[in-house]
Amino acid sequence: MNRREFAVKFGSAIVGGMAGRSWSLPRSAQIGPDHSLGPADHTLHIRPMTLDLGSGIQIRTVGYNGSVPGPVLRLKEGAPVEIDVFNDSANPELVHWHGLHIDSLNDGAMEEGSLMIPSPGRLRYSFTPKPAGTRWYHTHASGGTDFSRSTYTGQFGFLIVEGAGDAGNYDRAVLLAVHHSEPTFMPMGFGQPCEVSYRYASFNDKVLSAAEPIKVRQGERVLFRFLNASATENVVLALPGHHFTIIALDGNPVPHPKDVTVLSLAVAERIDAMVEMNTPGVWILGSTNAKEREIGLGLPIEYAGFAGQPAWREPPASDWDYRSFGRTNPALAPDETFPMVIQRIATPNGAPDTWTINGRAFPNIPPLKVTQGQRYRLGFYDASGCPHPVHLHRHSFEVVKINGQPTSGLIKDVINLTPYGTAEVDFVADNPGPTLFHCHQQRHMDGGFMQLIQYVTT
Repeated sequence: MNRREFAVKFGSAIVGGMAGRSWSLPRSAQIGPDHSLGPADHTLHIRPMTLDLGSGIQIRTVGYNGSVPGPVLRLKEGAPVEIDVFNDSANPELVHWHGLHIDSLNDGAMEEGSLMIPSPGRLRYSFTPKPAGTRWYHTHASGGTDFSRSTYTGQFGFLIVEGAGDAGNYDRAVLLAVHHSEPTFMPMGFGQPCEVSYRYASFNDKVLSAAEPIKVRQGERVLFRFLNASATENVVLALPGHHFTIIALDGNPVPHPKDVTVLSLAVAERIDAMVEMNTPGVWILGSTNAKEREIGLGLPIEYAGFAGQPAWREPPASDWDYRSFGRTNPALAPDETFPMVIQRIATPNGAPDTWTINGRAFPNIPPLKVTQGQRYRLGFYDASGCPHPVHLHRHSFEVVKINGQPTSGLIKDVINLTPYGTAEVDFVADNPGPTLFHCHQQRHMDGGFMQLIQYVTT
């Protein structure tokens, strides 16, 4: 049974089991507008489009409101919002509001009971956004072997939740989303863990050769909000001659802001980084991987008074470590720990491999049972040799150990589990309702690397 079959078989039962809860239910998915609802605060249209990556590169994809990324949604923390989504694509769809602590039905995950939007059709999402920070929205449909669907498309956009004290000590903010386009299947072998290759990569909607430079002045402080919206690819980024001051990860302020020269950005992660422009010239902000820059992942940074071809200079070796942004004192002890061993079962003929948690793959894996108010630890061990960016829905978690080394205070919603590495994260069960966690690498998610968390009463 795959993800789609699971949704059809169990979706109505999940929704029915949540009847009478206090959260706001999304309006029923339907064909055509419902004029009785009144205007929404925002409207998204899912529709086929041609993406112009520049340099004569045009690709057919699916996006929001005719652009990739979709429109930036700026919401106020704690202020209720209604968002209409119209599905003009060829397939049923839904939108996940990544990083928000909202109810299961509005969260946008069919495994939690969220409604699919028929083709054609519409759905109104109603929720109160929190917490403040750099969030994002994207499709949560399954892709399987169809690379024209799901996160392989252009269905993603920034969602900025503005808090009360969100002024920031910077001159301007720049939003940059990483995405890879035109995927092809690549049989997995030794040293080749990602299974998908891409013809193009870009920041936002332009490859490096066609990107307009970001023009800066010496001494200017620029806040970069980075998002990795790729379906499968982790990236490492640098800006020669400059350093990044990390102030937030996954939208949450870090306990220990730190300067780094290289950013490690796993699928679905966000990094808020301040850069003081103090090395005049024309530079490439881009991937540290030369082949990835060649297919487009970069853009020029141009100082006032300078012109010409942007330069690249190899940065120092990456010393990226989640623990360096956290505290040194140990985290609180959990009420219960769930150990998890991640493994791969190879599948021939290009079908997604099966990915298991403790020997079982979704949906043939029982939910984890939690009690409201308790603190739980997810202890991951990657026995597969592949990186896994693991995402927890509807909650944030505290990173408490990386490869056996303790830390605390770092709050995220995605943790990048390195090959044969370990990671431990704690969350408080404070948002009742079916809750999903999964690998955000699309092939792994479609292959069964996911599990539900179920709240129970004692």
